[in-house]
Amino acid sequence: MKPAPFDYVRPGSVEEACRILSEAGGGATVIAGGQTLMPLLNLRMSQPFVLVDINGIAQLKGVTRVEGGTRVGPATRQADALGDKTLARHLPAFITALGHVGHYQTRNRGTIGGSVALGEPAAEMPATAVALGAHIEIASIRGSRMVPADAFYIGPYMTVLEPDELVTGIVYPDWPDGHLVLFREVAQRPGDFALVGLVGALEVEGGVIRRAGIAWFGMGPTPIRARQAEAALTGASLTGIDAPGVARAAVADTAPFDDHHASAEYRRTVGARIFARCLRETLDIRSAA
Repeated sequence: MKPAPFDYVRPGSVEEACRILSEAGGGATVIAGGQTLMPLLNLRMSQPFVLVDINGIAQLKGVTRVEGGTRVGPATRQADALGDKTLARHLPAFITALGHVGHYQTRNRGTIGGSVALGEPAAEMPATAVALGAHIEIASIRGSRMVPADAFYIGPYMTVLEPDELVTGIVYPDWPDGHLVLFREVAQRPGDFALVGLVGALEVEGGVIRRAGIAWFGMGPTPIRARQAEAALTGASLTGIDAPGVARAAVADTAPFDDHHASAEYRRTVGARIFARCLRETLDIRSAA
């Protein structure tokens, strides 16, 4: 099929893009990478009146250090982010998760902001933003605001983003050098959306976990913070952690569902097992070091 007719605009600034979105009255859609949007347009599952191409806005691209963290422009290609030295140094969990997003061909076109803003419940990037405590920069002609990632998602493919608003950046707070990375996912094939997955980071000092940030993907209608597991790990000694117990606490925060890929029970069972295994292996690596 072919897309329904639409107007195409390529603004040169955030201000111009926000003005176009406002004037469209909810009839505009933003495109950057288009990895999800283009098939939806071709199938006419998405029929915007105006397509707003943000690829010409330089300030929406690239990785920069900001006070207390790292800012990623939403139009930054996934492949570019994967090779970025700043992200590799300060956000190894981000790089680990990004390496499992789609395929290398799609990462050449797909963007960080596109994945974060779409809110696919089984995708790695939204969960990574939640786990690491990121904030989403949002702009409109009415002004700008910052939204914590764990408050940004409200349902499957649903966020707090208003039709006239544009994501202008994702800011990830610093985690100290040497922090531990948690990541594990189960998918039918490499590059597929995960049936169940987890991503996170642990700050360790003197053999004690001082800070924990963990989130699930594929385990509910949105990325889900494993709050009970975070609470159980924070302040715990590395030598006294009950990995299966923490895993059960982590799964207790989820809301998996049955679909044609897997049952909710499968997701709970596998989720608990991969969480416990990931935690044990990560802490063993730390002990060996």
